[in-house]
Amino acid sequence: MERPKISAQFADLKAELKSVSYDDWQSIQEPGEYVRSKRQKLDRYTPAPITLLEQVQKESQYATSLDSRGYDTPGTTTSVGGDLTMVGRTKSTIMQAKLAQASDSVTGQTSINPKGYLTDLNSIKISSAAEVGDIKRARVLFESVCKSNPTNAAGWIARARLEESDGKLSAARKIISKGYSNCPKNQDVWLEAARLHDPEEAKTILAHATREIPGSVKLWLAAANLETDTKRKKKVLRKALEGIPNSPKLWRAAVELEEPEEARVMLAHAVECIPTSMEMWLALAKLETYENAKKVLNRAIKRIPTEKAIWIAAAQLQEANGNVEGAQTVIRKAVKSLIAQGVHIDREQWITEAETCEQAGSIFTGKAIISETIGQDIDPEDRKSTWCEDADAAVSRNSIQTARAIYDHACSIFPGKKSLWLRRAQMEKRNGDNDSLKAILSKSVRFCRQSEILWLMYAKHEWVQGDVANARSILSDAFIALPGNEQIYLAAVKLEKENGQTDLARAVLKKARENAPTERVWMKSALLERECQNTAEEKALLESGTKQFPKFHKLYLMLGQLLERQQALREARDVYTEGLKHCSDSIPLWISLARLDEQVHGLSRARAVLEKARLTNPQNPELWLEAVRLEVRKGERKTALTVLAKALQDCPKSGILWAEFIDLESAPQKNARSLDALKKCDQDAHVMLAVARLFWMNRQIEKARTWLRRTTALDPKFGDAWAFAYKFELEYGTEEQQEGILRACIQAEPNLGEEWIKVSKAIDKSTWKTEQLLKEVSKQLRGFTVQY
Repeated sequence: MERPKISAQFADLKAELKSVSYDDWQSIQEPGEYVRSKRQKLDRYTPAPITLLEQVQKESQYATSLDSRGYDTPGTTTSVGGDLTMVGRTKSTIMQAKLAQASDSVTGQTSINPKGYLTDLNSIKISSAAEVGDIKRARVLFESVCKSNPTNAAGWIARARLEESDGKLSAARKIISKGYSNCPKNQDVWLEAARLHDPEEAKTILAHATREIPGSVKLWLAAANLETDTKRKKKVLRKALEGIPNSPKLWRAAVELEEPEEARVMLAHAVECIPTSMEMWLALAKLETYENAKKVLNRAIKRIPTEKAIWIAAAQLQEANGNVEGAQTVIRKAVKSLIAQGVHIDREQWITEAETCEQAGSIFTGKAIISETIGQDIDPEDRKSTWCEDADAAVSRNSIQTARAIYDHACSIFPGKKSLWLRRAQMEKRNGDNDSLKAILSKSVRFCRQSEILWLMYAKHEWVQGDVANARSILSDAFIALPGNEQIYLAAVKLEKENGQTDLARAVLKKARENAPTERVWMKSALLERECQNTAEEKALLESGTKQFPKFHKLYLMLGQLLERQQALREARDVYTEGLKHCSDSIPLWISLARLDEQVHGLSRARAVLEKARLTNPQNPELWLEAVRLEVRKGERKTALTVLAKALQDCPKSGILWAEFIDLESAPQKNARSLDALKKCDQDAHVMLAVARLFWMNRQIEKARTWLRRTTALDPKFGDAWAFAYKFELEYGTEEQQEGILRACIQAEPNLGEEWIKVSKAIDKSTWKTEQLLKEVSKQLRGFTVQY
């Protein structure tokens, strides 16, 4: 049905207007007049004129007191000439009297706390209209619930809490008292009533509650907690235990209040009342002597044969009394017994128990747990990988002893696995001490005698610790285990050379050339003669080496450098040329030949050599970099930038080329070039070092330090970054920061970087340590302002 229009609704009223006369129509008020007539007129007040105030002041000079009749006779009026000043004084006196009523008996203090006044105001809850409405509706609802089902304890509790939340605590107490009257067997109502009342009243309530529900542990514990006196608390708990002797919670609370001797007596009674409570048995065993504790735990195992915690406690007891083998035996029996009882051996849970034993100081118990349970539920082919993962997880949780136990078990099952021993040694290197690492390495070479890396690690460890004689002995054993092994021979050479035993090193190399004639052995032999400045022997070794190993480019390179030092430039060029015939992919040989031609024949010949090298080895950034630097050395900056542009087209992801671009660019353009470089190769150490140097040049100290740290973290073997970082800290850092860079560099043992190699490969610095090299390289670093 459609709704009628408004015009249709008022049609009958319009029709009646026909009977209205003209006078009646005119007498109807306008809407505005009707509203104005309904408005109330507001009273207006006018300030008293100055003349009136002056007149009052004059009158006050003649009349200084109020007419006494106004006070003596009720209902009479005061004198017209009353003193208004006196009226003000009277008001002041009345105000002081009211303030005095609010004062305490102590002088200077009031009943109003000035500090807590605002806090008290904040504690007053002001409910909004919506909240008040919700509370009213909830109150009606809960009241209906309680009336319809008075034995419903939840309704009484909810109703009491509603009143409490509304700030009506007395009403909440009355409601909850009705609640426990209607639900005397519900412990929650009694506990709620105790919570809402003061402690003394709560004690009375709980006393009544325990009579109504004597078997409620919660009520007895609540009653004990209300007692502040220890004796009364003991009395309550003991009375509770008389009625509920099988409650572990009550026994625990009672025992905690007693002295050790009395607690032992109570626990002995507790285990008789609750023979299946593991907690009571373990607590009793801790309070007994060693012999009695063993008896207690044996009784506990008979009563609860499926509980592993009792077996572990028995093993810990054996270990604590020095019986390590007994701990292993107990754990072995535990696993067998639990399996016989049908208990599933969860490997993860037992690893957790081992870690718990480690934290408690029971190291051997934890190891026994690992050895007996680590192989459960694993396929034979997955054991090695799974155990490695378990050990890594234990290390991540800082459970080092547990990880050691896992590795020890794995190595006992797979004694010939080199990877296991390496992982074990690395873990000891990070988390152990020198003695533990030595023991592992010594054990590893007994089982893996064909592993050269384990022999080398063992020998180096002893050498680093300063035991050179033992290091020699280890390498001698390695020669027997690995006859003709190049790495062992070279390690022996390095050991003797670093300790100043040149003749012994030479003898070892001679023996190596006979038993292990490799290109690296010949190279190391020539290097030794170079360091000893025995030029003739060095040349003879290199010439014979190039004939024996024509594909090894480093021998040609070393022979050419020797001839250059002797100023035999033509012979040096012939050596480089001959080397490139056999090793055309050797970039160092091409660069050495180009530099030699630059020195002898000039720029054009060097350009031609590098062009030929790029044709032979396309897209090689090192050859492009050498071509750019060739132009820079000859003062051809524009040509250098042109070549560099071509190089970046050929090798757009080369970090060394982008770093060179940043260095060559003019100062206003360096920031733009650095952004371009980071977009192309943001994870390149050369680019990051160039950006760090740019910040350094602009005196942005903190940014420079941050980028230098990023560079050394990205590539710890990049020696140039360490040298720049050390030089930076020497200029702007503290002694602590300088020492930090030095320690980190020594630990990283860098061996890469253009500036680093220039110093480390120098003849007179071949025996220098990392610390010496770092300081020397930092001194020789070129400045930051490029001169054009």
